Amino acid sequence: MELLKSIFSLPARILSYIQNHFKAMLFLLILYLVFEPTTKPLEIPNLAKIRLNGNIMDAETIVEKIEVVKDDNSIKGALFIVNSGGGAVAPSIEISQAIKRLNEVKPVVTYASGTLASGSYYSAIHSSAIVANPGSLVGSIGVIMQGMNFEELSQKVGVAAQIIKAGKFKEMGTAMRQWEPHEKAELKKVIDGTYKMFVEDVATARKLDPKEHTVYADAHIFTAKGALEVGLIDQVGVATDAQELLTKISGVEKAVFKQEDKLDKLMEKLSQEVRSFVLSLSSSLMLY
Repeated sequence: MELLKSIFSLPARILSYIQNHFKAMLFLLILYLVFEPTTKPLEIPNLAKIRLNGNIMDAETIVEKIEVVKDDNSIKGALFIVNSGGGAVAPSIEISQAIKRLNEVKPVVTYASGTLASGSYYSAIHSSAIVANPGSLVGSIGVIMQGMNFEELSQKVGVAAQIIKAGKFKEMGTAMRQWEPHEKAELKKVIDGTYKMFVEDVATARKLDPKEHTVYADAHIFTAKGALEVGLIDQVGVATDAQELLTKISGVEKAVFKQEDKLDKLMEKLSQEVRSFVLSLSSSLMLY
């Protein structure tokens, strides 16, 4: 009996230890990621990686990284690694213009590692070349605005909105009632104008005919092969192919990528999860 108690108490003691020392273990893990020893010889980096993952809500952090790469004379090219379904219009355009400025100084190759769609595709259009993983999804060039209607719910719980406004369209987009026809028409103008801008920018950057937008835009979602056929990307390949292409067009003899800070990557991933959750609760103009 004592033997059985000893055997079954072992998992409980292990779980108790983990719970009591979780923070310390997490701290040690972060220290290991930051100071992990490496046996690689010291080489001067000549290429850099810039990552865009998750929903695009804010462009400040990634634009700063792009500018750092642009101003670093030792870096001769950048690999823009993207796995994002898009996001808000304004930050997508900010990133797109930052990539354009970088590409004017040194080549940028975009690699679609999973999803390169809508706002994230917008971000990448000014690259020297776009390479997409064979299993990736590309495109979804379109604009959407959506919101919730809590009118029926508010009536059930006895909550009513009190509004004082000046201007016919000032309450446009409210979540407290059904949108009026004239409000929907006004919002549609915004959607159409944004879509036209999106299509024109893609057409200019990718040398496509804006009149044929229903072929490559119109919110179509393509496989990598399909995206290649309509001109949205330049090559179907894996990460190695994208790196080799960047090495070739940047003119470096041997690719040495600048090491990415592990702690920064960890913290950025956590913050992206928070931003994605906030985005799911918001109502605004989106490139999805």
